[in-house]
Amino acid sequence: MASKRDYYEVLGVSKSASPEELKQAYRKLALQNHPDRNPGDKGAEERLKEINEAYDALSNAEKRQAYDQFGHAGPQAQGAGGFGGFSSGDFGDVFSSVFGDMFGGGGRSRRGPRKGADIQHDHTVSLTEAFTGTQTSVRIARAVNCDKCRGSGAKPGTSVKTCPDCRGAGQVRVTRGFFTLAQTCPRCQGAGQAVETPCPDCRGQGRTRTTENVTVRVPAGVEDGTVLRVTGGGEAGERGSTPGDLYVVIHVRPDSRFERDGDNLVTERHVSTPLAALGGDVEIPTLEKPIKIHVPAGTQSGALLRLRGSGMPALRGGERGDLFVRVIVDVPTKLTKDQRRMLAELGQSLGETGIADEGFFKKTFGK
Repeated sequence: MASKRDYYEVLGVSKSASPEELKQAYRKLALQNHPDRNPGDKGAEERLKEINEAYDALSNAEKRQAYDQFGHAGPQAQGAGGFGGFSSGDFGDVFSSVFGDMFGGGGRSRRGPRKGADIQHDHTVSLTEAFTGTQTSVRIARAVNCDKCRGSGAKPGTSVKTCPDCRGAGQVRVTRGFFTLAQTCPRCQGAGQAVETPCPDCRGQGRTRTTENVTVRVPAGVEDGTVLRVTGGGEAGERGSTPGDLYVVIHVRPDSRFERDGDNLVTERHVSTPLAALGGDVEIPTLEKPIKIHVPAGTQSGALLRLRGSGMPALRGGERGDLFVRVIVDVPTKLTKDQRRMLAELGQSLGETGIADEGFFKKTFGK
């Protein structure tokens, strides 16, 4: 009989390897040699046995200490008994602890009826609706509990019974080669219950599909991309279990009058050159009603005037944002002869020497 290889050599680690390094090495080698990846390869099965035996001995602190002191006889004295004392059921426990539910293995707990799926829906509102908040109705296609069986899936007058295949556990044990793994029960799909006489309306599913309106409250201050959650507004769950949720993604339609920057708004107001120079009152739009503001004398084009608290409300409470008015000074492009004369006269009084109408002004008025 060939002698056993050193366990550290089997896993490809040093004798000082940490438990995490052992686990990583085992995971890598077990995946490479797993029967699902090597169908019909007896060599892979033998290698996996060897890998598993080595990991079982070295992953246990007491067995590892005994192995380090006495070699392969050490773990046997500790109760490992070589591979002959390591059952396929033990391997299932070790493999599940390292890999979870991969390859259909994993925990033993009953899954039970699944919660309903969540639904995402996109909804567009105007900037005014985002400012005031609104209550709207969105049309959703979703699964709902069957009216006839009330979500049980069983024909009225009958009942749902414990699944005879998994006896209510939701999982069954299957043998693959030399070891056993737990898998979701194919009959009840992990619910642990089976319908013997299905409801004729939903064919035992407990759910039917419909399209209906769901009321959604859109709070004041929502921004583009805000996600609103409607608890229980998603798909109905299996066998009357908890429904999923509806997530409404809000999109705010652009408003030609305003730019939005968080809770602040920016609007533009065109004014004449004389008004910008002398100052005056102008009317501007807001999301509530038009208001008048004062443009100070000497305001330059592009200047921002700030109105505190006239912007968007804060979504989560707090002070409202501000409204900024960007002043655009319009330079006249069509002037009468008198207007050109007055502007040229104004330019001269301000010390301008390069005015295009200066020569015409002197010839006409002798100045």
